[in-house]
Amino acid sequence: MRYPQEHKLETRRRILYEASRRFRGQGSEGFSISGLMQDLKLTHGGFYRHFNSKEHLFAEALASAMQDAHAKLTVGSDAKTPASQLRVLIETYLSPWHLANPAEGCPLAALASEMPRQPRAVRAAFDHALETYIDGIEKLLPGKTRSERQRNFLVLFSGMAGSLSLARAVSDDQTRARLLQAAKEFYIQAFCQG
Repeated sequence: MRYPQEHKLETRRRILYEASRRFRGQGSEGFSISGLMQDLKLTHGGFYRHFNSKEHLFAEALASAMQDAHAKLTVGSDAKTPASQLRVLIETYLSPWHLANPAEGCPLAALASEMPRQPRAVRAAFDHALETYIDGIEKLLPGKTRSERQRNFLVLFSGMAGSLSLARAVSDDQTRARLLQAAKEFYIQAFCQG
């Protein structure tokens, strides 16, 4: 039975969405393709109609996750100025919700530590997704030139992703809360005073 093109696209979207969540929540080796497809009520063989390999899926899921994270971080705010929008973004990124939900959050914090062990194609997809992320958010950052704003983005997001990763690694809830609060206060003071 042949399915219409819309069905194939919707199936691919479902696979990407769930794989993106699993990669962020469980890591690149934390789940199997057969388990993913079974949970989606699809056949294991059907996976290969959409992707060549798990690495191919990982590369595309990274781009999808970055777009999803960008949307969550930049929409829904009533803030009017770039500085106030950036403040909301920092507060959202370093929130208890983001800490507790890596599968729904930023792939930088969830997956950056895995990238050195990934194949070149996956790392290239990560690089491309990061560039897209920069392009979408750098306009909120202080700086007279695009180069300065991009540098500030790199400092801010590497610091926030590191803070979030460290807070996730710590078992003590009070230490986690202190890490997030300290980072939030520091980055708001450093980048939102304009």
